[in-house]
Amino acid sequence: MDNTDYRQNITVQYCFPDNNASCRKEVHGGPGFIFVFIFLSCISVCTVFLNLLVIISISHFKQLHTPTNLLILSLSVADLLVGLIVMPVNILQLIDSCWYYGKIACIIFPLFCYLSVLASVFSLVLIAVDRYIAVCDPLLYTSRVTNCKMSMCIILGWSSCLLYDVILYYYNDHLIPTQLYETCHGECLLVIQHSWVIFDLVVSFVMPCSVIVILYAFIFNVARNQAKTIRAISDGASQKRRTEISGSSHTKAAKKLGTIIFVYLACWIPYYISSLCVESMTSSSMVWTVFTFVLYMNSALNPLLYSVFYSWFRVSVKYIVTCKIFESSSSRFNLALCLTVQ
Repeated sequence: MDNTDYRQNITVQYCFPDNNASCRKEVHGGPGFIFVFIFLSCISVCTVFLNLLVIISISHFKQLHTPTNLLILSLSVADLLVGLIVMPVNILQLIDSCWYYGKIACIIFPLFCYLSVLASVFSLVLIAVDRYIAVCDPLLYTSRVTNCKMSMCIILGWSSCLLYDVILYYYNDHLIPTQLYETCHGECLLVIQHSWVIFDLVVSFVMPCSVIVILYAFIFNVARNQAKTIRAISDGASQKRRTEISGSSHTKAAKKLGTIIFVYLACWIPYYISSLCVESMTSSSMVWTVFTFVLYMNSALNPLLYSVFYSWFRVSVKYIVTCKIFESSSSRFNLALCLTVQ
């Protein structure tokens, strides 16, 4: 009975019926796969929509042209590419095992996929560095961190990610991380060797994660010391009020930093744990598919963590949805003033 149900859910066809060298494709049906398809498609759409709102907001409103927001813009661009290109291609391959995009796309797609994810991680690291400087050296922050310097850092970071990706994928004879196989027309099979997984684990996860956790630990410690200083210099009737304010802000900062670190680790750890448990992984395996999408979900959660919870984002979204951004003076609108009025 189980075998009969399985055959009913999987129909063997050909990717290119007119080509004798065509691969066979497996079209997965049934309620389970339909639910997975709808669920993953919704994640992809939400990823594109949320990151697009962030990009439009920061790009349009001149008040939001700050070094920190430039980093959030860089993060949103990387996450937008994940939701717009990487996720849909992987969803289609999950439902239909064929590769319809040709040999060149088969070579370029892994490069593009990894560049998007790596650029997203790099932006997260830069955001942690930016917040560390802002909290630990607030008086000199505006002079040390400018829009021009931040733009150069972002360009340099993306270029470094691209160079790292190209060298490791195509030009390093001593460290060949992946192999692309095409045994028939319509197949693009990516095999990742165990040695590459270990190296990538260190470069793409351990190092960035260590930097983010250490910097946010310093930020948390500095914020706590600042709260103690405020309580120490407070006296009289204002002491209780200032203590309540500092304690509230301290709690909010701790929750935000804890959420950022937890989400980052939750999205990345499953992929690398599963990768280390086998000698090699292929892009056709279900383990690869599941944990890769868990990793990609970080791109959908990033705009929620870094933008949606910010008050300026809510105001800017209101202007975007109501099409008021098309007004001639909307780019110079004072979002802080609008928040005060509301």
